[in-house]
Formats: sequence, structure tokens, C-alpha cells
Amino acid sequence: MTIMKKPVVWIVILCFVAAVAAVRAQQAQPPAPPQAPAQVDRQGAIVRNVNLVEVLFSVVTKHEKLVTDLYKENFKVFDDGAEQEITSFSQPTDLPLRIGMVLDTSNSIRERLKFEQDAAIDFLFNALRRGKDQAFLMTFDDGAQIIKDFTGDTGDLRDTILKQRAGGATSLYDAVYSASDHLLKDSPLPPGPNSDVRRVLVVISDGDDNSSNRSRGESVEMAQRAGVIIYSISTSTDWVTTGDEKDPAKRINRKYEKGEGDKVMEQLAGETGGRAFFPYQIDDLGQSFLDIGDELRHQYALAYSPAGRSVDGKYHTIRIQTDRKDVIVRARKGYYSIPIPAPGMPTRP
Repeated sequence: MTIMKKPVVWIVILCFVAAVAAVRAQQAQPPAPPQAPAQVDRQGAIVRNVNLVEVLFSVVTKHEKLVTDLYKENFKVFDDGAEQEITSFSQPTDLPLRIGMVLDTSNSIRERLKFEQDAAIDFLFNALRRGKDQAFLMTFDDGAQIIKDFTGDTGDLRDTILKQRAGGATSLYDAVYSASDHLLKDSPLPPGPNSDVRRVLVVISDGDDNSSNRSRGESVEMAQRAGVIIYSISTSTDWVTTGDEKDPAKRINRKYEKGEGDKVMEQLAGETGGRAFFPYQIDDLGQSFLDIGDELRHQYALAYSPAGRSVDGKYHTIRIQTDRKDVIVRARKGYYSIPIPAPGMPTRP
């Protein structure tokens, strides 16, 4: 019996040595390169982050007339000054709008609150199409809050706007950041295979900010990441009146110099490919609102993958050039090259 046990013992020892050697060999191998994190899109499909830059843009004449008959070969796109290959291009298409209406209800605009309410209501009644477009309302003072979530009911939106009162500090940048994030994550998608929408922020404010946790740069970055176009309407009262102040027909109101708040409103719009408006009274905005609605439904779209560069977390400039010399291209000025956060994850560390 003793003679039979020795071969068994040696077999056990040899198996143990082989197992230890295999473990050590696995530990010595370098780890596999990390894969791009998979994400689940809003239709349930698994997608991966790719280094793709998508840009919506409008083309207008010097008199703000839309130009909608250009093709891919009419454009060049430059990333940090280097020309890129346009990998996809589409001519203007009439997509559903998802609009965030952001109203300043802080104490600084108390005297202009009625103007803000009228402007917001006029815009929504001019822009929203029943059964196709939707909007939500956000107000901000000490903080930002959604007071009416996405709906296509303009009457309900109007009634909610008219109930607002002014008071408190001003957190403009927090509001722009939060509203852009809401448009990115929570915009209702239309039924059917084509789930594309146009995301828009209309910000009505005097441009002041004295209580935000976010910076101006962070709010612009969030809007750019969300593909949001900002149209800003300044409520500034820094106007100069000349002529006969008692006779409206002879009174002339001019804004000779933009104040700091005006410049903020201009930057928010310009960095995202939108427009800033500086009206003296609500009647000055009627045609502008019609023009904005028309522009949003007649935008071009292109995409490109920056050559020789991976996602690096830095800011990069975009410039779109056309061979038409008599037109202006209106597009966002740049983007932050960062991974798209997975659903349910915070947008910033």
C-alpha cells in the first residue's frame, strides 16, 4: 500500500506547480487596452463613443434672408484651423423643435417683468406648432427651477408665464447650464424611426449674474455639448432717448453702447450659433420671432471626425467656410472634446 501512494503524491505536487506557473504567466501579461465605454441610447441600442463632431448651422444673406439651396461641395470645415473631411451632410430639414424658455425673475428685472412675459408668450405662439413642437419653462432668481415641463400646449405655457413674480438674486449661468442639460437628457423624442429634434434655448434676461455656482464658461460648454442653440433677448434699459420724448412719433430710442449684461447675452448666443436681440419694446421683436422660427426649420447639418486626434478633453474651434461670398454662416464657434456621459451619469465630475 505504501508503494502505491508515492506516484499519487507526485502527481498532486506536479499539478500544483503547473497551476502556480499558469497564474504567474497571466499576471505577467500586460492588461488589455481599455475599450470605449458602451452606452445605451434612448432607443435602447448599444452605442460606443466616437470622435465625431456634429454641427448645425444656418446660412443667411447680409440682410438676414435664409439661403437653403447649398450643397456639401459648397462648404469647408476647419477644426483648430485645419481643414477636415466632411463625412456626412444634410440640407435643411424641418425637424421638431424642443425649446427651453428661460425667464429671469430676479429682483434686477422687476421693472421689465411685463416685457419679459410678453416676449416669452409672443415667441412661443410664433414658434410652436401644435402636435410637433414642445417647450418647457424655467425661471431663475436665487436658483433655477423648471415651472412647466415639456408641453405643446401654448395656452398652458402662457398662463404659467403670467403667474410669475420677480424677486431674489440672479443665477443666470446656473439656469443656462441646467436648461441645456434638461434639453439634452429629457427632450421628448418624436415617434417613428427618425428621432432627431432641434434643441433651442430662449434666454430673456438683463445678463446680470450674482449667485451662480457655475461659471459663464461652464454654461456655454454645457450648451455646446448638448447641441443647443441659444437665442438671447436682453431686457437692458440702458437706452438713450432723443427727439420729442412726449411724442412717440418723434421719439428715437438708441442703444449707443452695449453694457456688460448685453455683452453676456451676446456671448451666450454667439458661442452656440444663435443670435442676440436688444429690443426697446415688445413690438420690436415680432418679426424677429418669426425669423427665428423659420431659421430653426432651415438649418444645415454636417459631421466630421478630427484627423489624428482622440478625445482629449480640450476646447477646439470650429469654422465653416462657404464658396458663396455674399452670405454669412452662423454656427457654434467650438466644442469640448469629451466623452458623452452614459445615461443617468452626471454631466461633469
